[in-house]
Amino acid sequence: MEMRLWDHCVEEALSKLESLKLIRSLRPIHLPSDERRRSIEMEQEFGLNSDEFEVFDGLQEWDRASVEVEMAESTFQRWAALAHGMGPKGSALICGYTNYHRLLESCLADLKSKEAVVSTLWCSLEANMALMTTLGSVGSLLAAGGKPLKDDRVAIFSDSLNHASIIDGIRLAERQGSVVAFVYRHCDMSHLNALLLRCPMKKKVVVTDSLFSMDGDFAPMGELSKLRKRHGFLLVIDDAHGMFVCGKNGGGVAEEFNCESDVDICVAAVIVAQKETWRRRAIWKRVQDFHALTGLPVTSPIISLVVGSEEKALQASWYLLKSGFHVTAIRPPTVPPNSCRLRVTLSAAHTLDDLKKFTAALSECINFRDMSVRSTNGHARL
Repeated sequence: MEMRLWDHCVEEALSKLESLKLIRSLRPIHLPSDERRRSIEMEQEFGLNSDEFEVFDGLQEWDRASVEVEMAESTFQRWAALAHGMGPKGSALICGYTNYHRLLESCLADLKSKEAVVSTLWCSLEANMALMTTLGSVGSLLAAGGKPLKDDRVAIFSDSLNHASIIDGIRLAERQGSVVAFVYRHCDMSHLNALLLRCPMKKKVVVTDSLFSMDGDFAPMGELSKLRKRHGFLLVIDDAHGMFVCGKNGGGVAEEFNCESDVDICVAAVIVAQKETWRRRAIWKRVQDFHALTGLPVTSPIISLVVGSEEKALQASWYLLKSGFHVTAIRPPTVPPNSCRLRVTLSAAHTLDDLKKFTAALSECINFRDMSVRSTNGHARL
């Protein structure tokens, strides 16, 4: 199916909602800012005056690589609270959508090279579930009586190691009778291609994590882009672990692999990282340091150390905790039997000295030479 057919289906579904008077639109509520009152209160609270800090003429883009400013996140939270109050005023569709939400969405759309962004108060887990059911609803809206025939339903192809929130969303859409699910072997593009070729349904969606949370490996974005051009499916990625971490500008995994135009829908969590270039450089330097210290072929800040049995994983986790490092033992049903692992996540806050101490403790409870860094034999069942 060519991509313009998906465009036609979505436009037709929107027209159906319009005819039923069910189209929702967001009207931003402008929040005025009492700058003078806020400035006075901030000076009183934080002891700021013109003799103690340089005054800048308006907001300017800055980067911590060139400007060192140590300021707690709570400081910014207090400033925002003084100017605009605390918390949402209501749901987005009623009165909780503001000019600041719209500005945030506009900035994120530029970062992700997309025509639009929808921000929500949900975490990305709930957003994934909502998205899967929403995609299925396209077929339901176009079907007579609201129940599509089998070949009119939406076919969703899911990587076998996708996050549980994607799987749960697909299951819910299946129960609603709007989608048919297909699971392809982890990152196996030959298997995905075979499933796509055998599928008689026209409306196809491929959904995958961009950076897998329990294995730390990347989806084969280049191959997915080629398959998308060949089969015309919608490509959906969950970029929860790639946003602000991967890509020259922090745009995520699609930017890293130069295929942003081939990703139709991207789900990501804004809270997981802060967009400063020095942080991305620091994270990837720590990845290189970990590789140098252990010799393990790590490819991302998520490092999955497969140790085998539940007992081995728990013993290693407990030893590391006593050594001052909190590393969770991941066991079934999160991962398949006999692939229990230690899940290590590196961040910009870690130092080389931290990694030296950690890898020294780690070497006391596991043998790096016998270590499997990741496992790709798991198969999620929908």
